[in-house]
Amino acid sequence: MKRPSFTFERAALKRLPGAIVAGVDEAGRGPLAGPVVAGAVILDLKKTPKALRDGLDDSKKLPLDVREELYALLLSCGTAVIGVGRAEVHEIDSLNILNATYLAMQRAVEALGHVVTVALVDGNRAPKLACAVETIIGGDGKSLSIAAASIIAKVTRDRLMKEFALAHPGYGWETNVGYGTRAHYEGINKLGVTPLHRRSFAPVRAALAGEVITQSALFAPDAAE
Repeated sequence: MKRPSFTFERAALKRLPGAIVAGVDEAGRGPLAGPVVAGAVILDLKKTPKALRDGLDDSKKLPLDVREELYALLLSCGTAVIGVGRAEVHEIDSLNILNATYLAMQRAVEALGHVVTVALVDGNRAPKLACAVETIIGGDGKSLSIAAASIIAKVTRDRLMKEFALAHPGYGWETNVGYGTRAHYEGINKLGVTPLHRRSFAPVRAALAGEVITQSALFAPDAAE
């Protein structure tokens, strides 16, 4: 199985010598609750530790303990530049989830503190950034920079949701991190909708209208995260 590499980063540097290339990815488009979080990461092609080059991959493919180890290594290695951005629930509800995701990506790139030349973005739709954007379908499994960004975004968001679970027990956020699991639906039916629920999402709208909500094909969570 092919692993992420620096192929896309090297291609960008070949086109634009001296360019600063960042990988960008998000976590949390599908959940019923909580913010959407984006990560942006600049990796040094020559100085990235072997443990990162060998270990980085699409965050969804990695066990929790491996994600946590890679997250810690990204923060401690001294050669990765990391930015995190998020869009809050009220922004998701006012802008829609796609535009809120773009906003989180913009904030993540700005948080890098560097003038980025090229952003490699996971997916097939490009956010408006203050730099060139190259979209890569399945990029978190192809580009090391995007894979790193996916881990930063995923671990950051999961930790946030586990913190929120302490203030809002009964929804299972400590394990489902806001996705539409059975425990989450049961929590909404029993306890109601919290300020952290996305009112623009169909199951939450249904609950606010007084309906008893259950898992179904219509309300299925985005299992890809």
